[in-house]
Amino acid sequence: MAEKKLKTLLVFKYLDEFSDESHPLSTSQLIEMLANDGIKCERKSIYADVKTLKEIGYDIVSIKSPTNGGFFMASRKFEIPEVRLLIDAVTSAGFITPKKTQGLVEKLESLVSKNQANSIVTQVYIDPNTKCDNEEIYYIIDALHTAIKEKKKVKFFYKRRNIDVENRKNYTEKTFTVSPYALIWKEDHYYLLCNNQKYDNIMNLRVDRIRKVQTLDEPVRPMNEVSEYKEVFDVADYSSKMFNMFSGASDKVRIMCDLELREQIMDRFGAKVPLLAYDSTHFETTVEVAVSDGLVSWLMSFGNKAKVLEPQYLADAVKERAQQIAKLYE
Repeated sequence: MAEKKLKTLLVFKYLDEFSDESHPLSTSQLIEMLANDGIKCERKSIYADVKTLKEIGYDIVSIKSPTNGGFFMASRKFEIPEVRLLIDAVTSAGFITPKKTQGLVEKLESLVSKNQANSIVTQVYIDPNTKCDNEEIYYIIDALHTAIKEKKKVKFFYKRRNIDVENRKNYTEKTFTVSPYALIWKEDHYYLLCNNQKYDNIMNLRVDRIRKVQTLDEPVRPMNEVSEYKEVFDVADYSSKMFNMFSGASDKVRIMCDLELREQIMDRFGAKVPLLAYDSTHFETTVEVAVSDGLVSWLMSFGNKAKVLEPQYLADAVKERAQQIAKLYE
């Protein structure tokens, strides 16, 4: 009885791993595979196994053909385009190390047959130098998720790259004790949104730079003590206001832009952002954002094609930065 159940499981394994619409497995092939695993059987028992698997709910198709007959797994939880999309996402994620990327890709490929997996060739090129080297990353993310769910403070080391006068590669590690509120994926990096107990604001820390997370038996600080969000932390709203993940006070900003910047502005703020004609060659928009060095850098990336109309203090900050840059080239 035990051998019969094992045989049925092995038939399922072979069909799941090696069969698809273009590569059905014949009865003879299944008998040979079972023999290689030490199980001898007759043709009629293969039909019985396939019938059992169908009754359980597996979508196995039988093909009757003198040349290419057999069985194949007709449907799977994921289609090839879906698996390819997931593989591209994992491959391009900078916070996943090369070693863990390879492991995840192999697991994703197991969602389809081996022949189908061999046909999945990613067209996304990723510079391996952009991948992080933090092999603890899975456990760090899991520990942070748990702490956020349980509303507990965490303590960890935060690693940063240094460059000394002799160009030697070295790092510094700083200890942080924070109240974690959320994890977000932004601008190709994973960030922890948290509060450093020494300050009354939210800061954004790169998860791939975090080491040795320790969950403390201390409750997090209430969100309303450190942010404008009084009841629920609106992560989507917070994220939409950030530029290069720099924190800052929220304010309404009015900008005048060349007409050619319409797509860039809609890409950044969404298709519903208000665009109003300013003159025949410019439009204006008003958005609520976090005013920070990141915002100044973003505005300056448009050169003379964007101008801050309001508030004046932001216009002055952009002007001062432009003067500092000009001074570098004197």
